[in-house]
Amino acid sequence: MFNDISSPLALLHTRRSGKPRDMIGPGPDADQLHAILAAAIRVPDHGKLAPWRFVIVRADQRAALAGLLTDAYRAEKPEAGRLEIEAMEQFAHQAPSLVVALSSPVAGSKIPVWEQELSAGAAIMNLLNAAHASGFVGGWLTGWAAYSDAVRDAFGTADERIAGFVFLGSPSREMEERPRPDFETVVREWTK
Repeated sequence: MFNDISSPLALLHTRRSGKPRDMIGPGPDADQLHAILAAAIRVPDHGKLAPWRFVIVRADQRAALAGLLTDAYRAEKPEAGRLEIEAMEQFAHQAPSLVVALSSPVAGSKIPVWEQELSAGAAIMNLLNAAHASGFVGGWLTGWAAYSDAVRDAFGTADERIAGFVFLGSPSREMEERPRPDFETVVREWTK
C-alpha cells in the first residue's frame, strides 16, 4: 500500500525512531540541519507564540556537555557509581548531531500552557519527520537530563523545560520496525 517512498504519506509510514547510540555519520551538515529546523517550526501554533526553541550542540561542544551532565548528576546524586557517570558521558557523545528542544511557553498569554506544550511536541515531531525526509534517522530522548534544573539552566531559563534531546545521524544497521498499536484499538468513530 505504501511502497512508493516518494509519496509523502509513504514517507510518514516509514519513519522510525533510531537509537542514538547506534547512529553513525554522516549526520546533517549545517545547511541540512538549517533546512530540517526550518521545517520543524512550521507547526500549529495557536496565537503565533513560537513556544519552543532549539539549541544546537555542535560536535566540538560534546565534551562540555558531558562535563555539564556529569557535574549536574553528581550534584543530585553524590553516591553515583562509575557506570552512572559513564552513562552521562556516553549520552553526551552519541550520534553525529544533537539538538536540544525546549518548551518555552509564553507566560500571561491567553493560550493555555498545555496548547503551547503540544506545539513544542509538534515541532519536535516535524524535526524528526524532516530528518527522515532528508535521509537521516532521529531519536528523541528525555531521561534524567531533561528533568534536571542544572541542565535546563545551561540551555534555557527557569520558565522553560527541556522537551527532549533530539539526536540525528545515519543508521549503523537496518532499522527494525517496532510493534504498533492496532488501528481499531486507538481509533473509533464518535456516536451520540
